[in-house]
Amino acid sequence: MSTVDLTLDEISALIIRVMLANGCDDENAMALADIMTRAERDGSHSHGLFRVPGYVKALRSGKVNGKAKPTVTKITPAVIQVDGHGCFAPIAQAAGLPVLAEAAKEIGIGALSLIGVHHFAALWPETEFLADRGLVGIACTAYMPAVAPAGSTTALFGTNPISFAWPRPGSTPVVYDMATASMAMGDIQIAARDGRTVPIGTGLDQDGKPTTDPAQIAKGVLLPFGGYKGSAISMMVELLAAGLTGEQFSFEAKENDNGDGGPARGGEMILAMSPDIIAGPDWSEHVEGFVAKLNAMDGVRLPGARRHKNRLDTGARAVNAALLETIEGLVV
Repeated sequence: MSTVDLTLDEISALIIRVMLANGCDDENAMALADIMTRAERDGSHSHGLFRVPGYVKALRSGKVNGKAKPTVTKITPAVIQVDGHGCFAPIAQAAGLPVLAEAAKEIGIGALSLIGVHHFAALWPETEFLADRGLVGIACTAYMPAVAPAGSTTALFGTNPISFAWPRPGSTPVVYDMATASMAMGDIQIAARDGRTVPIGTGLDQDGKPTTDPAQIAKGVLLPFGGYKGSAISMMVELLAAGLTGEQFSFEAKENDNGDGGPARGGEMILAMSPDIIAGPDWSEHVEGFVAKLNAMDGVRLPGARRHKNRLDTGARAVNAALLETIEGLVV
């Protein structure tokens, strides 16, 4: 696979240039550049530059408003809603997360629902934002049908990721961001692009048969991780991200989407909790004893540790050359 080295500043500048050329204003373009550059920095390639063509498709079709100005409403002191008015999710998150953090620090717990947004990025930035401020964070979002519920061969759920972050004063937080599918669709697409196979149990082909070929899975369906257990968690995400926000379930998102290949409209639910208020002042010392036990076990790595290690490298990142050529061609 041919690659080209780009600095993080070059990656950010490229994304901004492409987004401005395709209908974003400065604020929206910078929000997208921030989220995708951070993904490249941390080694989350399926949510970095790989996403640029999909963002552009949604802008060019008019499905997404690249100049949208999200509005924030405090429904109660602990419940905040952000209406993105058709924006990509990062700018709506930037508007709502500080308000959520303030509410959780004051009350002990808070909920933020995002509506009228198009989510196409990693989930860990939202929960890590909260953990960096001493709060526990949980976030989830649905998408369009790609995953068959346990026992079925027909897609109903999105890949329905969920992220969790736990604060560790003086250390990097514990953070995970995982699809409730056996594998994120972006990782399936990258594996197909790079000619790699995936483990059996990842998904089914168009005939409902298990396969290790990611290209065939992309034409068929993904499976939930852990069989019926993962299927139940995926269902929970649908209910939280769509039922609790009032936004579209995955099947509704597909029915109402224009099929341009970009992200469908949907919702996101983000919860924040204050251990200072809920557990009391000694919570950190108590938890660090648990973390020390966990770290002392052979073969165990705290969730998020690899990503935090990757970001210490401030050097250039290797970018797929064909992808880079595609992205540069989007500047019109």
